[in-house]
Amino acid sequence: MSSEIAITVENLSKCYQIYEQPRDRLKQAIIPRLQRLTGSKVKQYFQEFWALRDVSFEVKKGESVGIIGRNGSGKSTLLQLITGTLMPTMGTVTTHGRIAALLELGSGFDPDFTGRENVYLNGALLGISNHEIDERFDSIASFADIGEHLDQPVKTYSSGMLVRLAFAVQVQVEPDILIVDEALAVGDALFQKRCFQRIEKLVSNGTTVLFVSHEQESVRTLTNRALLLKDGRPRAWGLSSDVVLEYRRLLHEEETAYLSSIVKEATVNRSEEVQSRPTLEDSTSLSDKMSFGDGGVTIIGVQTLSDENQACNIYYPGQVLRIKVTCRSTIKIDKLNVAIRIRNKEGVKIYSWGTLNQDMAAIASGSDRQLFWNRLVEPGEQFEVILEAPCDLGANLYEIQAAISHEDTPDYQSQRMLHWVDEAAFFQVMMMMDKYFFGGVSDLRMGAKW
Repeated sequence: MSSEIAITVENLSKCYQIYEQPRDRLKQAIIPRLQRLTGSKVKQYFQEFWALRDVSFEVKKGESVGIIGRNGSGKSTLLQLITGTLMPTMGTVTTHGRIAALLELGSGFDPDFTGRENVYLNGALLGISNHEIDERFDSIASFADIGEHLDQPVKTYSSGMLVRLAFAVQVQVEPDILIVDEALAVGDALFQKRCFQRIEKLVSNGTTVLFVSHEQESVRTLTNRALLLKDGRPRAWGLSSDVVLEYRRLLHEEETAYLSSIVKEATVNRSEEVQSRPTLEDSTSLSDKMSFGDGGVTIIGVQTLSDENQACNIYYPGQVLRIKVTCRSTIKIDKLNVAIRIRNKEGVKIYSWGTLNQDMAAIASGSDRQLFWNRLVEPGEQFEVILEAPCDLGANLYEIQAAISHEDTPDYQSQRMLHWVDEAAFFQVMMMMDKYFFGGVSDLRMGAKW
């Protein structure tokens, strides 16, 4: 079994002792011992803080796993326990193979050494000989791409330069397990792209990757499975797409609770309205597993249509993509936005747009066009919105996510999600190879001159 498993985490927990005052630490070291000797009741001078509690999972060799969660959820603690820089309070971690980790900027670097010297220092910490580093140095320097700064002390580096060099060393030694904790967020877009490409190559070559990021689409596309942590405990574990949806649902729940606590006193009438709303469990039109929101207005159907308004799920470039979103309201409400997001089968977001985008353009231009945002919906009303666009997408299978939200201002700055649905509909784009063809995710309608 161990030949197939790279990382095994069993009932892992980490507890910290929190002292209100420095002298309490000294008291804890002395007084409880005296109390035990005298048979007195033992007093504790600290509070327990469990940064991680009862986490268990396995990662197979060559698998890419994402770890997501809000700040303070225990992600970094988990990674430090896996790398061995922290000792667990309870539970065990078993790893197989060489581990390379990017947990903190500049970890393992001597600030007074030059970048070149730190390459060799980091290599030694990873168990790589100077001869092996000599062979790989040109590749490391090329990937880091920091030019003449390579021979300057790293204390003069920017955070971006520091992570460039650290990442270049870690990936060039071709570890069995690579752990990345948000470090790439400080790099520029081009460097991040190169890092992701390198990680994908390492995974294809059999490297196991643990990847922590707040960028949901990166987790969805770069990893096979994911772990969601909340308050140090596992909230979800499974396919990355399912876990990312659960993360969005968690963020929505916390945002709703936060906003409700702020506006509770100032919005008495609205709070009464909220209390009268049905929960999403009352709606059976679309899978509750794939949806979340405050309710009140729900999406009951999403359908792709042809030019003749007939059901259609196959399109060719040049045709019109028509998406019908059907909603039902149980409350009286205005300031609505009906929107969709389109993703390809690789999980990449291709496009997002809603009625509010059209309204914003009309407001900005001074147009007298009627705004959907101004439309008042009555209780019991069912309504449809049809979104249309030329189908300029590349050949692929696409998922439609649908949403209806309340926008307090017509600018996406004060949004409350009423209903969001993943996998609301699917469609496929195909090519007529003998008539019109292009490659990529979108048709730029390019022409040629000579």
